[in-house]
Amino acid sequence: MIILLAEDDTVTREAVVELLEGEGHQVLAARDGREALDFWKRHRPGLVLLDIMMPHASGYEVCRTIRREDRHTPVLFLSAKSEEVDVVLGLELGADDFVRKPFGKHELLARVRAVLRRHGSGSREAECLEFGPWQVFPKRLIASQDGREIELTTREVKVLHLLSKRRGEVVTRDELLNECWGLEYYPESRTLDQHILNLRKKLEANPSQPVLIETVRGAGYRSPA
Repeated sequence: MIILLAEDDTVTREAVVELLEGEGHQVLAARDGREALDFWKRHRPGLVLLDIMMPHASGYEVCRTIRREDRHTPVLFLSAKSEEVDVVLGLELGADDFVRKPFGKHELLARVRAVLRRHGSGSREAECLEFGPWQVFPKRLIASQDGREIELTTREVKVLHLLSKRRGEVVTRDELLNECWGLEYYPESRTLDQHILNLRKKLEANPSQPVLIETVRGAGYRSPA
């Protein structure tokens, strides 16, 4: 899972990055609120960890901005500000939990796992899948790259999911039709070809020379490993 961490203290930031990467997560480490918002807009992480007192934009401001567009991605505050009013403000802004500093590594990991379970996003695959330079968000039916978003159809997402899951392998036409349309065999249909064409127009830098979705003549399609 991609996790956004916004923490201006270098020692704390590096320690949390090491901890989360040790759990297999990809961590975007922001040094201030402005950088955090830039990372969030470009990468749409599956979890956000925010310090409160940061330069350029506080954790509260970052959370407020995120919640204007996204009510679902879990947000955790990490802060030494532990007065009840601070906790209440963070929760009212839409945060899911509030971890008081100093915290132990086991406590932080337990809080992260708990909030991901509650949001049903313990599986990276369910939240977001990587497809070349694109991040595909099945629930939102969008693909994102460097802040640019394009809309996808449910069927297009299913096709991308299967190709991504079988990356490097040839996925036959019959397999794609069966998995994505529920059809065991549909020899006259150009539906699949049209969906592949549409996906190439949306995702490929040069649709006439595709590199993300390759045609394997006489067999099917492949997404390079």
